[in-house]
Amino acid sequence: MSIEIANIKKSFGRTQVLNDISLDIPSGQMVALLGPSGSGKTTLLRIIAGLEHQTSGHIRFHGTDVSRMHARDRKVGFVFQHYALFRHMTVFDNIAFGLTVLPRRERPNAAAIKAKVTKLLEMVQLAHLADRYPAQLSGGQKQRVALARALAVEPQILLLDEPFGALDAQVRKELRRWLRQLHEELKFTSVFVTHDQEEAMEVADRVVVMSQGNIEQADAPERVWREPSTRFVLEFMGEVNRLQGVIRGGQFHVGAHRWPLGYTPVYQGPVDLFLRPWEVDISRRTSLDSPLPVQVLEASPKGHYTQLVVQPLGWYDEPLSVVLTGGEAPSRGERLFVGLQNARLYNGTERIEPRGELALAESA
Repeated sequence: MSIEIANIKKSFGRTQVLNDISLDIPSGQMVALLGPSGSGKTTLLRIIAGLEHQTSGHIRFHGTDVSRMHARDRKVGFVFQHYALFRHMTVFDNIAFGLTVLPRRERPNAAAIKAKVTKLLEMVQLAHLADRYPAQLSGGQKQRVALARALAVEPQILLLDEPFGALDAQVRKELRRWLRQLHEELKFTSVFVTHDQEEAMEVADRVVVMSQGNIEQADAPERVWREPSTRFVLEFMGEVNRLQGVIRGGQFHVGAHRWPLGYTPVYQGPVDLFLRPWEVDISRRTSLDSPLPVQVLEASPKGHYTQLVVQPLGWYDEPLSVVLTGGEAPSRGERLFVGLQNARLYNGTERIEPRGELALAESA
């Protein structure tokens, strides 16, 4: 079941929380709405579910406009962060609940309900806990029950609001893998809200990064990570080094070093340079690619790579985070050399595009 979100705006009083949001979600795709608190991701999810109504714009499921349709008529499964299980019901009865309250003409008979719930219990690996009550379950088990209950009515779309946010790290990892396997098996269309970047990258087919009621980027996880389309995405998605410099003429200056840009930008003045730790060229010997001296402050071996914190020597005041792959881990205090050819330059939110790679050169 495809979802078309067309020009959705939402205001609470004078506060605009969604700004002309448009997004197409193909049938069978799993999409993560990722962003900090206040980005509008949960409001958008609730509008898709019918739990909130947009101020303007349209929601269509497989071409049918459901913008003013009641939540119960949208055939959407919704999983809340805190499970929302019925405490007085067993696991079996919680999962069966949605089936038992269907209109009489749509309601399966008792035998069919039992068969479906039994199958779902096996699918979520909780058949042995069918007669227990929510208070007797762990957090991970409760979330599996909540997912099974949402799937029992065979929803066209499954929506999840921070489904693993209340669980500890190890349980979250296990449930993420399990949810992805379940999605591959059932091929339902799914949208989930998260502020956890690792969760979004691991589970989703597509990541939608939101900020202040806007979509900053909607892309495959790898592209969001390696090719951020805005400064916000670059800074939000994982660790990044930021160096302040100045553009003068056709060159970018940091301290006593300069990088020819290949052309003279219209903008002249202070800019920010961004590099992810693994984008920093690093070597034990000085070279054209790595001419800038640094000293190792911290070295943390991580197996196939070493995470380093290094202090620039004489050319910048703030330490940098870098990744060294292969070879022996350097010791604290060791002198290394780095290069910044893979950097991105920004004047505020506007990216300054060099023509080709930034070619490092010593200043005169």
